[in-house]
Amino acid sequence: MDTIRLAIVGYGKIARDQHHPAIDANPAYRLSAVASRNAAVPGVAHFETLEALLKEGPTVDAVALCTPAGVRTAQARLAMSHGKHVMLEKPPGATLAEIETLREDAARSGVTLFASWHSRHAHCVAPARRWLSTRKIQRVDIVWKEDVREWHPGQAWIWQPGGMGVFDPGINALSIATAILPRPFHLIDAQLQVPGNCQTPIAASLDFVDGLKVPIHAEFDFRQVGTPPIWEIHVETDDGRLTLEAGGSRMRVDGELREEGPDAEYAGLYERFAGLIGRGQSDVDVSPFRHVADALMLGYRHPVDDFTE
Repeated sequence: MDTIRLAIVGYGKIARDQHHPAIDANPAYRLSAVASRNAAVPGVAHFETLEALLKEGPTVDAVALCTPAGVRTAQARLAMSHGKHVMLEKPPGATLAEIETLREDAARSGVTLFASWHSRHAHCVAPARRWLSTRKIQRVDIVWKEDVREWHPGQAWIWQPGGMGVFDPGINALSIATAILPRPFHLIDAQLQVPGNCQTPIAASLDFVDGLKVPIHAEFDFRQVGTPPIWEIHVETDDGRLTLEAGGSRMRVDGELREEGPDAEYAGLYERFAGLIGRGQSDVDVSPFRHVADALMLGYRHPVDDFTE
């Protein structure tokens, strides 16, 4: 395929801040259309809905779905039924079961389906995976804390069923952990703090173990007010302590800086998407989403003060 003619569906904050710049910077793509009820891009064909784009718009080869998870599956099925490759923002859907439907649709339609996890493309994730592959892991601690008012302003959907609450950023940490740790792990305990006026947690404390009973603990919190966010993973091994900082863009071993890189996660996503399209493959890994589903199913819910923006 020559240049991939791409449409963005849902032009909100994440599309504006991350997807659009990554597309513009990659010569494999041309942004041919946007489908969004509330935003348009100068010089780019605009439609209020994906249906209108597919019926009336310019020909596109692929779509990037940046809409809320609750509507994404129907949009993905529609796009694939028209022969379009599909990138799904995280999480890939509202439920695990519907992702299996999408996987079947992609295979039947002969198109690429990409369930994207942008944090896996942070600069130091691959180096961390390589470093850990030759060491014996003894313990893992994940700390992912940020101010919801800064990172999700006015996004009331995040507190509704399917919005995931603090797991919206927490799933980023889980996407890194499932990428760098050498063995699968599973949840054994989850404590969730849920505001009285919300359906999803504002904080969570999780305990996992892997097949060798290595303990993995995670603390997620949306109430990191007045201080910088903390996005860190600490791994104790028989040969030192590895730390990923700044969401995976900085790596230390026993406190010594080993590697640091720019924020190019979405550039990595679009490079991956183009490669999958070129090879006629799909990538639909739901392991981070599965851990969130387990936490929401097994978690003990503790009521806390109502949340106000």
